[in-house]
Order: sequence, then C-alpha cells, then structure tokens
Amino acid sequence: MKLHADKPDVQTITAYGEGWVAVDNQRHQISLVLSSGGRLVPWECSRFDELTADHFESLLALSAEPPELVVFGSGTRLRFPRPALVKSLIERRIGIETMDTAAACRTYNILAGEGRRVVAALLLEV
Repeated sequence: MKLHADKPDVQTITAYGEGWVAVDNQRHQISLVLSSGGRLVPWECSRFDELTADHFESLLALSAEPPELVVFGSGTRLRFPRPALVKSLIERRIGIETMDTAAACRTYNILAGEGRRVVAALLLEV
C-alpha cells in the first residue's frame, strides 16, 4: 500500500511563532484574516485593546456565504473580547471561539481541512 500525505485544497497555516504566521509558507508579521474560502487579508488591528465591533463585522464580508465559525486568535495569551464586539456574529448565529493565536492556527487548519466554512482572525501584536 502506498501512502500519500494529505494536501488540503485550502490555504493552510504552515508555521507560526511569536509575532508571525506563515500561510502556505509565506510569512506574515501583521494581524490577518484567513478564510477557508481562499481569502487572506490584513486585519487592521495590531493590539487587543484596539479591537472594535467593526473589526469583527468586517469578517462577514470575506465571502458570499457566511462562515459557520470564526476562530479568534487573541495574541500570545488568551483574552476574550467583550460581548458587544462580537454581537454582529452572534446575531447571525455564527459561532466564535477565542484562543491564543497559536491554538487558533492549529484549530483553523483542522476545521478548514475538514471542509468547514471557517475564518481565522489572528491578532499578531508587535
């Protein structure tokens, strides 16, 4: 029997470290949003304290179909956004999971590899 490594059809996070994330081996050092639908865009926020409801609202415009789940990477440590910031997601019945950015990278890869409609919003603080 010949075995082949799985190669997902979606962009994946191939590496990460403090202050950076590599998507398909391309290194990024700014906060970003990655969609299993194929979009990769900068996320205009560099600090957790600067997050606004508009940051989370912008996640809905990434594709024609809304995501099932948003995985929010809050930086090097786990910090939860205030409920008012994620209200637009909750009202549309879109799940949001908060974890540190390293865990969010791993979780995104698993969910996207399963074919789920997922968005990773990764905060990379400098």
